[in-house]
Amino acid sequence: MKFMPRAATFAAVTFCAGALANAATLDAVPASQEAPVQVINTQEHHVVPAPRIAAQPVLKQDGEIVQPLPEAALKEDQDFATLSAAVAAHEDDATADAELNCLAIGVYYESKSEPLAGQLAVADVLINRTKSGRFPKSVCSVLTQRGQFSFVRGGKLPTPPANAQWRKALAVAKVARNDQWDSPAGEALYFHARYVRPGWNRPRVATVGNHIFYR
Repeated sequence: MKFMPRAATFAAVTFCAGALANAATLDAVPASQEAPVQVINTQEHHVVPAPRIAAQPVLKQDGEIVQPLPEAALKEDQDFATLSAAVAAHEDDATADAELNCLAIGVYYESKSEPLAGQLAVADVLINRTKSGRFPKSVCSVLTQRGQFSFVRGGKLPTPPANAQWRKALAVAKVARNDQWDSPAGEALYFHARYVRPGWNRPRVATVGNHIFYR
């Protein structure tokens, strides 16, 4: 009967040894299988300045861009009640390019003593010639064309005096070039003074002041 206790004792010792072996196996997990350790970057953050936002044009509620117009553009687009008002709007502006200067010279020497309508008609004749295909394409060349205008000597234009009549002629030239008033002479290409009898066989367009205009 002593055999049974010995067997039990032997089994108990075997069980304990196995348990210890299993415990040792669980504790021996390879380090490579452990949860990864998060590496914290301690480098300072670089602050990048935000780009500057360019100023945008002012928008109206309907999306239209609002831009201020220069004074000259406002005058060109303006509607005038009378020819006198149109001319007066330009009298304080003495600036002129070469073509406008030539146009004003033609108005001054051919019609400075005429009413504004007559001066405008002369200006329009010069402009009409540049568009006709029968004359030079610039006002300066129209004026200096041989045998056309008596005030031109040797193919050179005279220099007008800086007086009130010149400022008026320059303003009339601007009105004519900007097409701000209808000429009473329409599509005229020629004109002469009333006291001249050239005997032209051309359609008469109008008589304005002391000039008669023809196509």
